[in-house]
Amino acid sequence: MRLSTLAEVIDHLGASGRTGIIDGTEIRVRRPAVGRKDREKFISGKNKQNAVKAMVLTDAGGRLLFCSPAQPASCADITHARQLGLVKHLADGPAVEVLADAGYQGLGAQTGGRVVTPPHRKFKKNPPDCYEEIYERHRKAHSSRRIRVEHGIAHLKNWRALARHHGRREHMSDTVQAIAGLLSHQQTATRGARQPQ
Repeated sequence: MRLSTLAEVIDHLGASGRTGIIDGTEIRVRRPAVGRKDREKFISGKNKQNAVKAMVLTDAGGRLLFCSPAQPASCADITHARQLGLVKHLADGPAVEVLADAGYQGLGAQTGGRVVTPPHRKFKKNPPDCYEEIYERHRKAHSSRRIRVEHGIAHLKNWRALARHHGRREHMSDTVQAIAGLLSHQQTATRGARQPQ
């Protein structure tokens, strides 16, 4: 079965009762020429380098299910998710749990709690004695559940074309999605071969 849209992936997760994990990843690209319009849009606020960003969604086992078209890296993770229609798909679709990092805080309230992010730090100054220990325990538990998306991203970036892209930025979305499709097919074929007959 090929899942090509975000809506299909959400429906698949809902039908199978699985948890999804989302994260944004950046791919370095060549710097736009001097004087080019929107040159600053490609500068990442996180890494201070020229890059494009894609949103990756995996299942709890780290299998790549969806990779979005590339956006300039100045776009925030939460903004990118909203532009892709994640909020609408989760609010209108089946009951699905989606794990995310702190870059997606705020989506939980918009999706009826379907996007689960790390806990907010309630006390910035003078926290109660037991609070710090409880906060760290919850944060680590959330991190250990969503680590598989990092493995999915690492498999994606093992492809040389995505380690650092030297081609035209206009073709980057096609390249990212083609590699994501090949990787997803490869993961499905590998899992199918491992299952006993």
